[in-house]
Amino acid sequence: MTAIPGAGQVLPTGEGAPAGPGRGPRRRLGGWSFDTVSFFVVFLGLPLALFLVFVIWPFVQAVFYALTNWSGFSAEFDVVGLANFTALVQDPRFLNAVGNSVMFGLFIPLITIAIALTFAILITVGGSGKGQVRGVRGAGFYRVVSLFPYVIPAIAVGIMWRLILDPSNGLVNGILTGLGLDRFQSFAWLGNVGTAMPVTMFVVVWGFVGFYMLLFIAAIKGVPSEIYEASRIDGAGRWRTSWSITLPLIRDNVQTAYIYLGIIALDLFVYVQALNPQGGPDNSTLVMSQQLFRTAFTEGKFGYASAMGVAMAIVTLVFAALVFTVNRLAGGRSERGRG
Repeated sequence: MTAIPGAGQVLPTGEGAPAGPGRGPRRRLGGWSFDTVSFFVVFLGLPLALFLVFVIWPFVQAVFYALTNWSGFSAEFDVVGLANFTALVQDPRFLNAVGNSVMFGLFIPLITIAIALTFAILITVGGSGKGQVRGVRGAGFYRVVSLFPYVIPAIAVGIMWRLILDPSNGLVNGILTGLGLDRFQSFAWLGNVGTAMPVTMFVVVWGFVGFYMLLFIAAIKGVPSEIYEASRIDGAGRWRTSWSITLPLIRDNVQTAYIYLGIIALDLFVYVQALNPQGGPDNSTLVMSQQLFRTAFTEGKFGYASAMGVAMAIVTLVFAALVFTVNRLAGGRSERGRG
């Protein structure tokens, strides 16, 4: 038997010392331990390789094909340089699609986030003004129901609303005419220039507001309840609490949501293709991705369509940069104000 050392005695480091974690020899590669190398390979090297293969390389290929007149169905093509990009800035249909995409990118995130934040605040801290800070009654039910539109595939949402808004047999016109509004008897919501874009925005907002409401609920739940209780003791109302406490503390979540929604709104192919496959009346709902699809697969101009894809990527990056810049400037001002 091995004697147990008494107080003040040191365990021998040689034979007889009990084995423990970290006592075995560790292999080192050029000053790096095996654990460090394996960690970087698994958590950095592999994701970086996948990103390069499935994101960067296809984008590089798209940039190359944007400099050609490739038809997409032939192995032969000619390098035309920047001719495709020159044609883009002179293409009225594509410029119209860019304008529509920008409109979607501006309004859909703003409307969706505003509604989602309102509902999230009501469900989490909008309950009784007495006692513990809590949300409205039945908050769990509202959370479950609000997620239903998001779990439905986008193409199904678009087709469903196209049927609901059908001029002849749609539910919307049926309800309105039943209420005595006869002028909506055969009103084409998606076939009218004045209503096609607002209705499309409504469908997209309806599909996404529940998910982002849950995102903001999770963010608000992370705010310590003591802060809300302190503001209540100081006499702050719900509006003041929401504006001065809730929004600043979940600003990063709002920024992330705005970027994701903006990217979705700048693309929006599935929704507009399901609602208005031809781009709407007078191309009023035509977006860049829809025009890209038409140019590539209908007109057989894959080189020109690749130039559109590069332009879409640039617009998306500019949008994300603007959101980050505005958020940083707003954060800087708030921090200076607190100092």
